[in-house]
Amino acid sequence: MNDARTTAAMTRRATLTGGALVGIGLAEGLLGPAPVAAAATSGAGSRYERGLAVLHETSGRRGAAVVESLRDIAPDLGRFVVEFAYGDVYSRAGLDLRERELSTVAALAAQGDAAPQLDFHIDAALHVGVRPQEVVEALIHIVPFMGFPRALNAVGVARKVFEDRGVTFEPPVMKDPRDRYLRGTQKLVEIDGQHGLEVIESLKDIAPDLGRFVVEFTFGDVYHRPWLSPRRRQLVTVAALTAFGDVAPQLRVHIGAALNVGLSPAQVVETLIHVVPYAGFPRVLNAIGVAREVFEQRGVHAH
Repeated sequence: MNDARTTAAMTRRATLTGGALVGIGLAEGLLGPAPVAAAATSGAGSRYERGLAVLHETSGRRGAAVVESLRDIAPDLGRFVVEFAYGDVYSRAGLDLRERELSTVAALAAQGDAAPQLDFHIDAALHVGVRPQEVVEALIHIVPFMGFPRALNAVGVARKVFEDRGVTFEPPVMKDPRDRYLRGTQKLVEIDGQHGLEVIESLKDIAPDLGRFVVEFTFGDVYHRPWLSPRRRQLVTVAALTAFGDVAPQLRVHIGAALNVGLSPAQVVETLIHVVPYAGFPRVLNAIGVAREVFEQRGVHAH
């Protein structure tokens, strides 16, 4: 009997801490609904208090027992999540909470092995006002960059979250009779400018079909879908590529595309900083180096 109770307790702790980076909170009833704007901008209170306020605003009371569940093994880990991920990073200006949660969902989906955290953050995205269609669209959007398996796994997590929340919606289906290559070319120029066409042209001597697939699928099929704004698509792309890592040439193109669709240099940098709690400092530092190159080439500044 004691063994059974011990196993049950360990299972419960494992379930809770599986979402530790995304589920930190206090026991239900202890976390008040303090507005994040007041907590983040007044300068009052500790980083921990500020983090709790942001966490509550993004996710309500979900994960309320996680801090307690970590006290027997890694209490400082719980504190770091509250203070750093939410108190330092989430509370920063530059992106709203909907943009931050979409960026988080993209970063986690890109890594492919963070289902508990992805579950929590899809739920948080819905909590802060991201529409179900936008969540699904963000997951579809990563296919050209990370492949079908990661996107399929992430959509499976989204299905579970929607079912748990009782969310129902009519899944959008694209119906556009125009030639895929034509509409893809138009979207490519809109997002990447003439440089995008130069990339396709550079493939003609070795893999012309690859260039055609980029135009038809990435831009004609995926980017052309209207259920996520160009600005949010580039937030998703930049966050996902940064979390994925080792894709400097592609990140360089898509940071430039982010500027093309109206994101400011400061917002690009903010997106990169936001990825730190989910992918670590090395990948973000590499991405910041790429952003610096793009900004210098364009003669723009982040501040």
